[in-house]
Amino acid sequence: MRPGVWASSFSGWNMNQRVRRLFLFIVLSAVIAVAVWALLRFNSLKRLALLQPNDLPNLAVLRPTDSDLWTRALEKVKEDRVGGAVETPPELRHYDDRHWFLATQVAEVRKFSLQSCQDFVDLAGMIERGELVSLPAVTDNYILFGVGARADGGVFSRYIDDHNIELYDEAELRNAYGLLDSARSKLQTEISGLQKQLTALTKRDRPKQRDLQKEITARQQQLKSNDEDKALLDRSYGQPESRQRLLRDYESLQSLAKNLGGRSFNLDDPSDRQAMKVTMLSSIKPEALKILEEVAKDYHDKFDRPLPVSSLVRPEQYQTALRKVNRNAVLIDTPPHSTGLAFDIDYRYMSGDEQTFLMTELARLKKEGRIEVIRERSANFHVFAFVDGKRPGDDLITASLEEASGPLETNHATKTPAKAESKSRSAKKTRRNSKAKHTTSPRSGRRHKA
Repeated sequence: MRPGVWASSFSGWNMNQRVRRLFLFIVLSAVIAVAVWALLRFNSLKRLALLQPNDLPNLAVLRPTDSDLWTRALEKVKEDRVGGAVETPPELRHYDDRHWFLATQVAEVRKFSLQSCQDFVDLAGMIERGELVSLPAVTDNYILFGVGARADGGVFSRYIDDHNIELYDEAELRNAYGLLDSARSKLQTEISGLQKQLTALTKRDRPKQRDLQKEITARQQQLKSNDEDKALLDRSYGQPESRQRLLRDYESLQSLAKNLGGRSFNLDDPSDRQAMKVTMLSSIKPEALKILEEVAKDYHDKFDRPLPVSSLVRPEQYQTALRKVNRNAVLIDTPPHSTGLAFDIDYRYMSGDEQTFLMTELARLKKEGRIEVIRERSANFHVFAFVDGKRPGDDLITASLEEASGPLETNHATKTPAKAESKSRSAKKTRRNSKAKHTTSPRSGRRHKA
């Protein structure tokens, strides 16, 4: 080979080698970058997996871009810290007449003839009418910490006379009846078989007799429950008028499910139903949102932490489930959370300094007449916003005491406002003289949960 040709070939080979090395370097860099991202993502998901069960439902409504923000916010909320004694100002303690606190909120509902939501269908109507604002699960200033924690993936239902009437379209209704009939037939067959086994036993087989009898009793109870469910369906869907009303309720939920918070939900999918319920529960009235955002910003600016908001709007139906774990969901005729004007702040992880700062801010808002508020023993500040930023008059509050006479969470006490004290004593005397007399809901004639 001639020297010039050999030199040219060598130069080309050398260049190819450099290109290969450069290519390998780029590929290796890309692999390392992907590995680092995967590791960071894994750690993020691992932290999410360690969350408490009550935090998890919120994840169902997170956008993918929010998961890291959620993780960082949650870590800040739960971060260990110490400092400062808790000083509860008088404005966050109960009045001498502990019903006065709830009566103030009932009075606001009366003052503006506010509508509350009994179930998720009512809540859907409030959302569609634009009466409520949907909140993101996390922002720089606050995090929805436990909102919707008791939401499940069950079928949507109407809550009427303490019963949940499940909502279906025509095809699903036929399927529901078919499932009940199939379950009934299966239970009857099982009971018959167990009874034959029981009859075949002798007196010497008493332990086995007892076990079989327990199984029979359990199946009979299931059969009774099955019959009650079918009877409820018959009562609800048996009359043309109520049948059409329930079918329309289902259609309204389907319509909302097509676009709620920029997302669509499949009502046939339990996980989608749960996520939709959490999204609906992540709503509040604009008047209350204004207070929430003001308090959250002040808290964040002071401590560089998001404000943990544990509850927003709550239909009475949802409160029935919540009542099993939260005794502060008290029984009254007008539930404050069902109006969309109330929200709760979780203080269980806060230092004494943080709690005192928040209570000072909330006390200021109460003195300005913009809210009613109390520090609950369940580690929450319950905040109720007044629609026009003005507290209802004492006369209207006094007139609402009877309706606010449900069981109350016991907490700190302070004096009732001086000008209302005599009226409060008079109202208590009236209640003592009419123990059997209660104001009831015009919708169903029964007591409600707050």
